[in-house]
Amino acid sequence: MPAARESLLDAAYTALTERAWTAVRMVDVAAAAGVSRQTLYNEFGSKEGLARALVRRETDNYLAGVARALSQGSPAAGARRDAAGRVAAAAAWTLRTARTNPLVRAVLTGCWSDRLPAPAAAGAAPPPANRPGIPAQRTAPSGDGPLPGPAELVGRFCDQAVAALEPDWPEEQLPALCTACETAARLTLACVVAPVTPGTASSAGHVPARSRRELETEAVSRLVRGAFARMPADVQPGKRC
Repeated sequence: MPAARESLLDAAYTALTERAWTAVRMVDVAAAAGVSRQTLYNEFGSKEGLARALVRRETDNYLAGVARALSQGSPAAGARRDAAGRVAAAAAWTLRTARTNPLVRAVLTGCWSDRLPAPAAAGAAPPPANRPGIPAQRTAPSGDGPLPGPAELVGRFCDQAVAALEPDWPEEQLPALCTACETAARLTLACVVAPVTPGTASSAGHVPARSRRELETEAVSRLVRGAFARMPADVQPGKRC
């Protein structure tokens, strides 16, 4: 039941934004999604299974956004010239998503607040046995292996960047491209973990949220472009074709 599954995940995410995960009740999630509690347990097996599926969906949506950002302006004549710009767009998307989505931020940083599902619970497969007081369950799918952590997301960001850019690069220059993409991915993660602190403040000592967001985006863009600028001169886009 794909539609019911998405509705349940939407309801679970909404509940998580309103209260701590420990206070989220399965019966309330089912009611908000307009399905029975039995359907919820059939889909996810347990509250831990629901948490796992929710974290995986949010992570997959984040990575899909990375791919969309990297695809902007792709393969056309001269696309290599803005390789850094495309990776910077993916980095900016990463910052925006981490700022607004607590689950993506937790997976990117490895820091899980007490409002979120415990990492062990979100990463564990649902228990096969029924428990008293809940509907009979089928064994819910456990997903495609363990949930990703910071190192894997850095790797997937890098892999997506290389895959998006490599058609425009000669084969002998790919190692330098891979290095630049990996550096950019790690710098992006560093900006998520430790967001830029404005160097100046208003007279009241407060920087408006919008200005802070712009500063963070500008900072990560400079770092990413710097990673590509450090490539050897005969490898930089536009220097050789």
